[in-house]
Amino acid sequence: QVQLVESGGGLVQAGDSLRLSCAASGRADSATAMGWFRQAPGKDREFVAAINWAATTYYRDSVKGRFTISRDNAKNTVDLQMNNLNVEDTAVYYCAMNRFGSMRATPSRDSKAWRYWGQGTQVTVSA
Repeated sequence: QVQLVESGGGLVQAGDSLRLSCAASGRADSATAMGWFRQAPGKDREFVAAINWAATTYYRDSVKGRFTISRDNAKNTVDLQMNNLNVEDTAVYYCAMNRFGSMRATPSRDSKAWRYWGQGTQVTVSA
């Protein structure tokens, strides 16, 4: 059974940076993608960023140029570096993992397509 554990959330001011980390137990193969989603109060869970085994990255438009996703395949970890945070980034951030067929497959942006989830970490950005 795969378990994902996030860390790194917190309370920051607008313009600040945070780095989220996620460690996955169990063994991932080359078809495994890792990603980050977020959910604000009263809103649906939304895609933030994802990275496949080949290290191709994908971002939602509102975080492009501010967030960077990276992974260490040997350690089964994925990080999300978040710079220039704004109030709209406030949410619970979830790490996710799923197999999408090949090392270069494009990960789905639909949360329902991801099988494994972390418990979430709160990110709060004050004005």
